[in-house]
Amino acid sequence: MKISVELTLTPLQNEFEEPIINFIKKLRASDLTVLENPLSTQVYGEYDKVMQILTTEIKEAFELIDKGLLLMKIVKSDRSDYEPTF
Repeated sequence: MKISVELTLTPLQNEFEEPIINFIKKLRASDLTVLENPLSTQVYGEYDKVMQILTTEIKEAFELIDKGLLLMKIVKSDRSDYEPTF
């Protein structure tokens, strides 16, 4: 089953850039499709593989920050080729 996941990692601390950059680089290094914009990162792929990688990388990101918030939206379909029609 294909899924699309939108992630927003927000470390609740003064030093926030490095943990976010590290998290995104780790996702890029996976063989998942990863798209980014200034507000979030989208990850696309097979459910089991996406969730396995996210579980590992989210845990590692949380271990590197004192406090943080992760917002995650999951859609059951591959929306990586979405283009607005307006």
